Amino acid sequence: MDKLIHIGFGNIVNTAKIIAIVSPDSAPVKRMVQRAKENGTVIDATQGRKTKAVLVMESSQIVLSALLPETIAGRAAADSPDSDD
Repeated sequence: MDKLIHIGFGNIVNTAKIIAIVSPDSAPVKRMVQRAKENGTVIDATQGRKTKAVLVMESSQIVLSALLPETIAGRAAADSPDSDD
């Protein structure tokens, strides 16, 4: 079964569908987000707060989160079936 992680403000994503979790500060990521907004493939989960992480999904959708990339990656790693719990 696929794992779900909390990305802030009650929003949850499927870890199996995440390709990358990146910071939104670089120009290429900003362009990628802008193109996705134009195409209607952005899911804004920031609740009006500053975007601190951009999740690139398998379906070419972009998810914006107000949590830091390290926080989301830590949650994904903790929930992964490969972790030594």
